[in-house]
Amino acid sequence: MDTIGYQFHHKTEIQMRMSDLDAIGHVNNGVQYIYFDIGRVEYLRNINENTVNWKDPELVIVHTECDFKHSILFTDHIFVETKTIEIGKKSVKMLQQIIDQNGIIKSTCYSVLSGFDIALNCSKEITPEVKEKIFLFEGLK
Repeated sequence: MDTIGYQFHHKTEIQMRMSDLDAIGHVNNGVQYIYFDIGRVEYLRNINENTVNWKDPELVIVHTECDFKHSILFTDHIFVETKTIEIGKKSVKMLQQIIDQNGIIKSTCYSVLSGFDIALNCSKEITPEVKEKIFLFEGLK
């Protein structure tokens, strides 16, 4: 998914480790999913006043897809930018990108998160409180 034209309000700095690299010195594509997870958790933590209830999560990932555009090298200083692009009755759609210190987009990620009822182990509607927090953070209200 193309991220051009979107304005991101959340940015998370990523600390690379030597173990993130593959045999030719690039950050492994699978590791980049972890970077997107870090950015997503920080985004959710930020809209929830630095708390995430891991025992009763409001949202869970149900779909994710990535496009790998440019190699990430250990010498790159990288960030994950995260944005909610749509909120439905039971889902939240997010767009993320990994960028380097020069603003070069290294990879992009599109995710769908679902409201989740941990007691019933099934999807549920997104609560008005969660919607309001996202709307306020994204400047939509």
